[in-house]
Amino acid sequence: MPRTPWIVGVSGASGTPYAAAVLRALLDAGESVDLVVSRASRLTLLDETGISFRDAHWRDDLREWLSRGADGKPDTFSVDIDAVRHWSAGDLAAGPSSGSYRTKGMLIVPASTASVAGVALGLSKDLLQRAASVTLKEDRKLIVAVRETPLNGQTLRHLVTLDDAGATVVPASPAFYAGATHIQDLVDFVAGRVLDAAGVPHRLYRRWQGELGGGAHRDG
Repeated sequence: MPRTPWIVGVSGASGTPYAAAVLRALLDAGESVDLVVSRASRLTLLDETGISFRDAHWRDDLREWLSRGADGKPDTFSVDIDAVRHWSAGDLAAGPSSGSYRTKGMLIVPASTASVAGVALGLSKDLLQRAASVTLKEDRKLIVAVRETPLNGQTLRHLVTLDDAGATVVPASPAFYAGATHIQDLVDFVAGRVLDAAGVPHRLYRRWQGELGGGAHRDG
């Protein structure tokens, strides 16, 4: 079978644990991943985790990143990254820049307001934006996990433009009915909703069953 990956674009918004959770879950589901880490997101990753993401050493850096929990604790997860292919954000000749390069779609996690604007306006200033534009024009799934607050009118209009173009907007807004007891639970809820929108099976959070009190944790 030919390799048909999901593209995961990581923009410069705060929320790199969301991207890590999505990447781990895609790999756990047996999916192939094409990874695009924007220049701005590398600064965010360094600030949030202390990890420098380098093109020349991306395998080591990615493995270290994905092994960490949302609380920053190292060696929390064991991850096999053999199904990941990395493309430099400045490589506009990369595979995902062309519609003839087959993919299942694209997830932008987290999505900054700058990346939302760039995709909505069709700027294609880097590979992340170009790949998203290609995903839309080829009528493939584009999931945009916007992580910003507050949202001004301009950004809201850009999000409506993306929705009109066929994208799915998933705000990075964790819910509490699943009985979260750890920051990882909240991160996994958002990652799970992103994967729900993409149609990728996962077991990241407890789903609502229509019974009140199911997520409560009480001492006896």
